[in-house]
Amino acid sequence: MSSTPTSLPNGPITPDLLAVARGDAPADLVFANAKIINVFTGQIESGNVAIHKDRIAGMGDYTDSRETVDLKGSFLAPGFIDAHMHVESTSLPPSQFVRLALPHGTTGVVLDPHEIANVLGLPGIRYIMEDAEGLPINAMFALSSCVPSSHLETSGARLEAADLAPLFDDPRVVALAEMMNFPGVVHADPGVLAKINLGLARRIVDGHSPGLRGKPLQAYLASGISSDHECTTAAEALEKLSRGMRIYIREGSAARNLEALLPAITPSTIGRFCFCTDDRHPGDLADEGHIDHIVRRAIKLGLEPIAAITIATLNPAMHYRKRDLGAIAPGFFADLVVFDNLDEPHPRATYFHGKLAAKGGAFIESSMPVSTRPTPPRSPLHLPPLSESSFAIAAKPGAAKIRVIGMDPHQLLTANLTIAPKIVDGQYVSDTSRDLLKLCVVERHRASGNIGRGFITGFGLKFGAIASTVGHDSHNLAILGTNDADMLTAARALDACGGGQCAVKNGKVLALFPLPIAGLMSDQPATVVIQQQRALMAAAQSLGCPHHDPFMPLSFMPLPVIPSLKLSDLGLVDVDQFKVVPLEV
Repeated sequence: MSSTPTSLPNGPITPDLLAVARGDAPADLVFANAKIINVFTGQIESGNVAIHKDRIAGMGDYTDSRETVDLKGSFLAPGFIDAHMHVESTSLPPSQFVRLALPHGTTGVVLDPHEIANVLGLPGIRYIMEDAEGLPINAMFALSSCVPSSHLETSGARLEAADLAPLFDDPRVVALAEMMNFPGVVHADPGVLAKINLGLARRIVDGHSPGLRGKPLQAYLASGISSDHECTTAAEALEKLSRGMRIYIREGSAARNLEALLPAITPSTIGRFCFCTDDRHPGDLADEGHIDHIVRRAIKLGLEPIAAITIATLNPAMHYRKRDLGAIAPGFFADLVVFDNLDEPHPRATYFHGKLAAKGGAFIESSMPVSTRPTPPRSPLHLPPLSESSFAIAAKPGAAKIRVIGMDPHQLLTANLTIAPKIVDGQYVSDTSRDLLKLCVVERHRASGNIGRGFITGFGLKFGAIASTVGHDSHNLAILGTNDADMLTAARALDACGGGQCAVKNGKVLALFPLPIAGLMSDQPATVVIQQQRALMAAAQSLGCPHHDPFMPLSFMPLPVIPSLKLSDLGLVDVDQFKVVPLEV
């Protein structure tokens, strides 16, 4: 990685900029006749905006310029900022992601390369940071704090405070990312506190504490952690907010919390909220949008439009101490969005640092710098020898009930259910009549042979199997199926292509979505990735799955730090007890 990134967060202020601001020199560009969204006052101002190179010089009656764009009364807003996301979840590296994000008005993202870090460690983080250099987007980074997320899964790497420390020298780094090991924080684990103290000494520390309340929450906050994106109720959000947290309202492809949290936003609390997507699939980015989609939904649900825009712009910039992002004001970067309808803002043009980057829903290729992108790292799968018997679960004599994961396709939280199993020939098997499906997680990094086996309800498959090497956070191979034969076919298909996702029926692979970059991302253009993913979703639905996208919730079923019951390669994890538990009750 180069010592001087090409996209510095705070460029120099020059005498020429001040000359334009004084009206003593012509601007490079003037946006004329604009309705300017002022996120400081919550008002709309009519006037012109003068741009010098990559910054805003001033607002008002500026007319002297080398170029004028007459907006004819259209709205001009700051570019949108995603306060927390994993670009790996788009199945795209940053250089492809920007092609989908810019047309939706996104000019800033805080990327946590947590997923690839759990597979490849520091080389994975460096790859994402190198690929993001020089792109027409403010790519900020939060350094992954929990690799692995906990001791309850097997990851491909382990990062301690000393490993992360040199990366803080990069000015694009704005935080230590989501501290998911909240039991480790609350009980003062020395390694966890070393990372937190590093983050506080160099930047800020973001949080991740689903359902944490009362005194444990106060212990978590006493460590200096500043934010949370895991709230699922307004009451939880208000308790955390009242104790000093900034709350991120997440609306991704799996977890959608906007409607539940919106009642917590009031005139007195609005400054404590940001929007984030966390995990967003490329088809949803293309079809629904990015942060602009959350803004439109919030307005539709009753939030005042400028309040929604403020949450999407100024608030994340302030949280991450970016003095020149998130507003239309003198000296700020000219990252701007043009739209026509305040009640339903659909960006029709996006400007990054004063240059047109997207128009009419299309990314402008000339805005992308001509440079060589880094070679993507590969991650060969190290699976144990597999057969149908690898997925078999012997029934325990006399067991009347087993623990079953209850999946909600719109939440990351799961239920810890107890259900009578179906037993055939001395084995627990899937029962499609009750939506009781087998779930297995195969360790893929170290050839350990670990296989976690359990059952889940909520996916609705009637036939076949689906599988994925995207399995937060350690990204082991997760296989969901109605029968062991199709589960084996799915595992072998992903082993052959170096990772990805697939759908199988009667021994035939119906759809394959290769993800050769660490088993997480594609090396194909965004347009190809969207086509492959859509074919995969259609194949999954042909298996009887009623959900638009079952692979996103599947990817979170191995995550052992979000309550209540999950399955890692080490077995069933009761997250509330933070330990591995037996299948039988």
